[in-house]
Amino acid sequence: MSKTDLTHLSATGTEIAVRVTPKASRNAIKEEDGVLRVYVTTVPEDGKANAAVVKLLSKAVGVPKSRLDLVRGHTSRDKVFLVL
Repeated sequence: MSKTDLTHLSATGTEIAVRVTPKASRNAIKEEDGVLRVYVTTVPEDGKANAAVVKLLSKAVGVPKSRLDLVRGHTSRDKVFLVL
């Protein structure tokens, strides 16, 4: 798992845009060229990859999973999460 510190994004109302890569070799969060990339090992079916992204992102941001809401990109690789 990556050690990316995203605690500066934990304020209520913050939108976090990410690019997701499912079926990766390991779970990780990296910032590449100003884009936040989330790599998850799960497959993109029945919301499994979205759940894995929420779990990984909540740990990196330092908020409970219940405070992250997927507002755009339910079936897309580009997603936007809102911190509640």
